[in-house]
Amino acid sequence: QVQLVESGGGSVQAGGSLRLSCAASGRAFTSYAVGWFRQVPGKERSLIAAINWSGGITYYEDSVKGRFTISRDNAKNMVHLQMEALKPDDTAVYYCAADRRGQVGAYLTGEYNYWGQGTQVTVSS
Repeated sequence: QVQLVESGGGSVQAGGSLRLSCAASGRAFTSYAVGWFRQVPGKERSLIAAINWSGGITYYEDSVKGRFTISRDNAKNMVHLQMEALKPDDTAVYYCAADRRGQVGAYLTGEYNYWGQGTQVTVSS
């Protein structure tokens, strides 16, 4: 069993930065891939970044590529999403999710086994 808790959301102005964190419980977490998803009202939750179990392979959706960086610290059971140059379109609830298969390549919500509760990010213009 893995439990995930996100933190670090908040309100920033366009151009600003935030660092989201996903804290995990459970020894098996270090073998899981982790994805960051975001969701706005009326739209589906979508994957924006992912990292494999070792941290050696990452994925970014085109709209965040070059601005967001995903990383993990397996010694601390943590995954981070550093967000730079934020835009109003980045406003959403952000969720971290864990995939027991451990590899980058899962893009759908149903492919992830565990979810956090979400953290709100609001970017004002």
